[in-house]
Amino acid sequence: METHFAKAEMLIRKPLAEVFDAFINPEITTKFWFTKSSGKLEPGKQLQWTWEMYDHTDNILVKAVEPQKRIVIEWGAEPDRTQVTWTFTPMEGDTTFVSVVNDQLKGDTEKLIAYIRDATEGFALVLAGLKAYLEHNLQLQLIGDRFPAGLGA
Repeated sequence: METHFAKAEMLIRKPLAEVFDAFINPEITTKFWFTKSSGKLEPGKQLQWTWEMYDHTDNILVKAVEPQKRIVIEWGAEPDRTQVTWTFTPMEGDTTFVSVVNDQLKGDTEKLIAYIRDATEGFALVLAGLKAYLEHNLQLQLIGDRFPAGLGA
């Protein structure tokens, strides 16, 4: 069976524990990604993530949290529910390499291409926002500014 996936990766110049916590703790994640969360990421927990600027909420099922190694969630609505896996690799000089893979994608070629393009772009923006926030304490508003009102998507 063929596997389709979207992938984005980035070196973050902060220690592993700090980078990992940025995705587990919604008080930090809301500084660079979604605007609201119903809780911290914990295995087996069902959460909601909200992007208020888009009036959009996703249901999240936390499949795995391996401290400072890996996070796995499922998100989206059936039949298009997909899996997202973050892998954290400690690097020299208290830096961390983050890889995000969104897989279990379904659909015809056109739908897959659109999803892979959008997910790759989206996760690249998330990682760039994380980098700016953790390394420079800047909130770039990348996610909110991606689709400004009045332009259409």
